[in-house]
Amino acid sequence: MSALLRLTTTETKLFFREPMIVFFTLAFSPILLVILGAIPAMREPAEEFGGARMISVYVPIIVAMTLSMFALTSLPQLLALYREKGVLRRMRTTPVKPGVLLGAQLLMSTILSAVATTALLAIGRLAFGVALPRHLPGYVVGYLLGTLAMFAIGLLVASLAPTGKSAVAMGTVMFFPTVFFAGLWVPRDKMPDILRTISDFTPLGAGVQSWQDATAGQWPQLLHLAVMLGWTLVAGGLAARYFRWE
Repeated sequence: MSALLRLTTTETKLFFREPMIVFFTLAFSPILLVILGAIPAMREPAEEFGGARMISVYVPIIVAMTLSMFALTSLPQLLALYREKGVLRRMRTTPVKPGVLLGAQLLMSTILSAVATTALLAIGRLAFGVALPRHLPGYVVGYLLGTLAMFAIGLLVASLAPTGKSAVAMGTVMFFPTVFFAGLWVPRDKMPDILRTISDFTPLGAGVQSWQDATAGQWPQLLHLAVMLGWTLVAGGLAARYFRWE
């Protein structure tokens, strides 16, 4: 455990040496939320959303987009660059095991994502009056499972990608369908039944619905929690299985 915490601290320091990755991980989404909230129509009740304001509908979707950008592009790129530059090859000669390295990356990413999400919720509440989750335990459970699922997928990409460019390419290919089924372009409530069913079995589709349920005061549906847990176990297991030092 001490080795995991020390490595997590080191990886966090290295993460903040990459200004572009830091910007898109921590700053881009709050800026996007402010821009959207500045549009008058986004702050008005919309009949198509049952009287809810569009800004309230889009807060969990922006949270999902932030998580997806970090998990599918930033994190795989960092680890793939380590492999490309020979950092992982040198680490192989130390007592650090793949599970510890991946665990440190997962812990660092989860903490930073939680910070970014807290900032989004605070901005939404203070600047635009977006309601905070009424079922806080349900929101925390749903968020943690969604985060673990997405970062497990990101670690799988990082385990397979030989270079930083290939990691970005693989992550980008996965990013767009992932955020589509999370409701970025068409909110889940407005999707045809077949698309919404597919969305229910994607990590972020299940995540967004869990966060919306918790915000409305309900415990997330067991189906969505099980989907996110399943993605975590499968992708995480494959990431550990196929991890390569070089």
